[in-house]
Amino acid sequence: MRHLLDTQTLAREEALRILDVAEDMADTQRREVKKLPTLRGKTVVNLFFEDSTRTRISFEAAAKRLSADVINFSAKGSSVSKGESLQDTAQTLQAMGADAVVIRHGASGAPRTLATSGWITAGVVNAGDGTHEHPTQALLDAFTIRKRTFGDDSRGRDLDGLRVTIVGDILHSRVARSNVWLLASLGAQVTLVAPPTLVPHDVSAWPARVVYDLDEAIAEGCDALMMLRIQLERMHAAYFPTEREYSRRWGLDATRLAALGTGSMVMHPGPMNRGLEISADAADSPRSTVLEQVSNGVSVRMAVLYLLLAGMDEKENVQ
Repeated sequence: MRHLLDTQTLAREEALRILDVAEDMADTQRREVKKLPTLRGKTVVNLFFEDSTRTRISFEAAAKRLSADVINFSAKGSSVSKGESLQDTAQTLQAMGADAVVIRHGASGAPRTLATSGWITAGVVNAGDGTHEHPTQALLDAFTIRKRTFGDDSRGRDLDGLRVTIVGDILHSRVARSNVWLLASLGAQVTLVAPPTLVPHDVSAWPARVVYDLDEAIAEGCDALMMLRIQLERMHAAYFPTEREYSRRWGLDATRLAALGTGSMVMHPGPMNRGLEISADAADSPRSTVLEQVSNGVSVRMAVLYLLLAGMDEKENVQ
């Protein structure tokens, strides 16, 4: 069975292959007719146990542009809200003939459980599990950094020597975790910036360094500055005094934007809390890649679905 469950165990060569196939997919999306017949006859299920707009729509667009049939499953209003287990849900999807399941779940490890349980034979793609990982977000971020840096000369390139600074709620961020492992695998130097209360206990095992002062990190220079959303819905303790204090010390405002190096790009996985972790000046500036990330996300997810369902030999495994 072929799956994409995380970036920590994703080989560098496999990651580069996904990015290069995404380049090909991006080329097709500039045509007048964007749809490809590649996955005709395949069924992709979007199995979302948590709310999502960008990720679910992005996967739906990716599957439909590859001509797959798409079933959108939301836990709200389904049998899950009546107590149905993940096993029962999976076996229902198996009976429906799902070829790939894109799963977002509040429990860390749920996608791996689905992939290794034997309940289902479909390929499983992790669309975010708890505070664990969000591999396709990291892939689209890496794709965006590579494209902004190398332009049309991106194919086959890694991120060796590029400096990426990730700022904000590292503790609760599956985006940060996936990015750290993938960017380091591709050769980037990763710096994490956060209040001490929002730094995970196990961060010493990550391939990244940690600083606590955003102004210090900006002064050191970076090629990409990634601002993370403050996940207020996951916070049940006082991780910082006030939102105003957080914005003052760790938010990207107009002054800090002006202090960035000439070629630095500003990233955000969305949705943005404007005025908290990022100002409108920064979000809407020419340096911002926010809308490019959304567009690139479709191409990257097309590549992932293609490689899982059509483009890989039986012996290959994206996991």
